Amino acid sequence: MKALYRILMAGAAVALSFSCTNLDEHLYSNISSETHEMTEKELAATIAPVYSSLRNVCWGWFGSFDLNDMSSDVWGVPYRIGIGWGDLYIPFHKHEFHSELGFIEVSWDNNYAGVNACNKALANEAIASNKATAAQIRAFRVLYYYNLFSAFRNIPLDLSFNHEDGWVPEQSKPEDTFNWMVNELNEVVDDCPENAELGKMSKYAAHMILAKLYLNHNAWFKDDSDKSWYQKALDEIDQVIAGPFELASTYSANFKESIAGNKEIIFGLPFEEKYASGNYYANLWHHTAVRARWGFSGWATNGGVVFPQFLDIYEDGDKRFDATWTGGPQFAADGSPIMLSDGTQATYTREIRSMDNPGCYPFEGYALIKYEIVSGPKGTSYDDVAYFRLAEAYYIKAECLLRLNKDLETAADLVTKVRKRAFDDPAKAKITAEQLMGPSRYDYGHRENTAEQGDPDNWVITHEGGEDIELGGLLDEYAIEFVAEQHRRDCLIRFNIKGTNMNVYCGKSWFCKDAETDRHSDIFPIPKFALDGNIKLKQNPGYDGVPVE
Repeated sequence: MKALYRILMAGAAVALSFSCTNLDEHLYSNISSETHEMTEKELAATIAPVYSSLRNVCWGWFGSFDLNDMSSDVWGVPYRIGIGWGDLYIPFHKHEFHSELGFIEVSWDNNYAGVNACNKALANEAIASNKATAAQIRAFRVLYYYNLFSAFRNIPLDLSFNHEDGWVPEQSKPEDTFNWMVNELNEVVDDCPENAELGKMSKYAAHMILAKLYLNHNAWFKDDSDKSWYQKALDEIDQVIAGPFELASTYSANFKESIAGNKEIIFGLPFEEKYASGNYYANLWHHTAVRARWGFSGWATNGGVVFPQFLDIYEDGDKRFDATWTGGPQFAADGSPIMLSDGTQATYTREIRSMDNPGCYPFEGYALIKYEIVSGPKGTSYDDVAYFRLAEAYYIKAECLLRLNKDLETAADLVTKVRKRAFDDPAKAKITAEQLMGPSRYDYGHRENTAEQGDPDNWVITHEGGEDIELGGLLDEYAIEFVAEQHRRDCLIRFNIKGTNMNVYCGKSWFCKDAETDRHSDIFPIPKFALDGNIKLKQNPGYDGVPVE
């Protein structure tokens, strides 16, 4: 859902809206540290928006969990024939981005709301003088800026809450913003707490953000000649791996309604019934009839579809497939077939038709079941969310070693360690460095059936394959392990097509999205409302008539 106010629209610091928690109803922002020593309860209430804003960033409508997967090669929301919605999502699939797309507006809004919450908290002397608390808030602020930088790159960098009348922020150079994020984290990481608690910023979460900054540096600045950034990422991720974390015994344990106490979670977002809801994937993916499978009574739209090209990269015996997707005939909680009004059984088909020509009919596409669906009205609404997991730390270390071309056996062992819980056969779980550095199994290319139901199939199919993708095997492993966890866009931008200056995100076709001729869609356009409200902002290249650099 959209924030009520346009953050930075006119350059003023404005009030925030946090519709997914009631914690902000009891703010104590006007307490003066000179006359009142804040209790722990008051301190927690004052800084609550710093934490709660991230829920909106991730799981507000058009949140980052959608933004980073729906523009990728794993899943999307088509125009649903007979239902009539989904058209808002088509430009995101086809990379036809423009400055008035809801996804883009909300991403800007919600992340700057988080920045503003951090700036407001740090403007309180009682908070700023508390070294440990201030360190966590500053690290949170970097995380919000990380999201903005990844999405828009050319962004205002505002570090103050109070401004003079008429003030509007300058657009920071990407190099300056990146350097500030790195320096800020390095200043505060050792002052963040040791314990990893859901919703709170530990030193391990701060090291994780630093590792991801370094890992993505060369992709963001489109220059992979300096490999030292991967060594920096490796040094940071080793700090994380040395922490008190261990892999969960099963893949699905990371996506239960409660993940409190799960030692794989480096950083996670807590959701609580009545106070903080947001994960609507049960609502987005499932047909109303199929709710009977879980005794789920909440709203349902049958919106999402997973691309068969992605499903095809799963290996036989990989238990993550059945833990993530459901297809075929559907059965109620009591084991009886779920029957439709026309007398047929509800059945999700693997094949899907098209994004918008003509679109997809109901039940086309396997549905996501990765996050625990709870009976009653809840569905997935109160599922805690894993933001950083130890599995990702292992994959980051493996990627850095592969890119540095050193200790390749260790890289393969790290990925194998994660795969072991997904395969009953240890031999199938084992993966080699050669496989990780080899081709992707994804058969890239356009894949669309433009025929309407009842007419002969009319497939439009091209084959681009994945043989030309650097570290293609590792890219596949990322996709399977982290699907629907807001990782995929970053990965596709980071992995290049050999012998070209293109990455997979722009340079490959999938489903109804075609390969592009340049990389301007690596970043999104700055929202029109932000440009209209601040004459110092310039649109990103490739949008609104601005030539591609």
